[in-house]
Amino acid sequence: MDIQRITWDQALSVRHTVLWPTKPPLFCKVEGDETAIHYGAFIDNNLVCVASIYIDDDSARLRKFATLPDFQGKGIGTKVIERAVEELKASGVCYFWCDARISALGFYQKFGFKVQGEVFKKSDVSYYQMAVKWE
Repeated sequence: MDIQRITWDQALSVRHTVLWPTKPPLFCKVEGDETAIHYGAFIDNNLVCVASIYIDDDSARLRKFATLPDFQGKGIGTKVIERAVEELKASGVCYFWCDARISALGFYQKFGFKVQGEVFKKSDVSYYQMAVKWE
């Protein structure tokens, strides 16, 4: 597996396939994509996992994190987040947060994320805001 930085438009097809397949592909584009950091995990030169990080001073937000179904549960997403966390810490970011689908709470808890607030919905999907703070 090779994890590298990619462009937002490279991430779009995986985002669309995994997160919002019933919406148009550009539904998966996020304001700020042009200036965000995007990671991609490649297996045999095929992009199988993407994660996008939006930095604001010493805070960072994870958005549009997705792994193709055939590659889920194999530790690929974990490696991508570990790489992002390592780089965020090195750059001085001390607060990392995301809107996590309820089905993914356990995944984020592995990295120290804690639920913040009440459940909410976006496009009929239930989420919690989760965050981790580093010293």
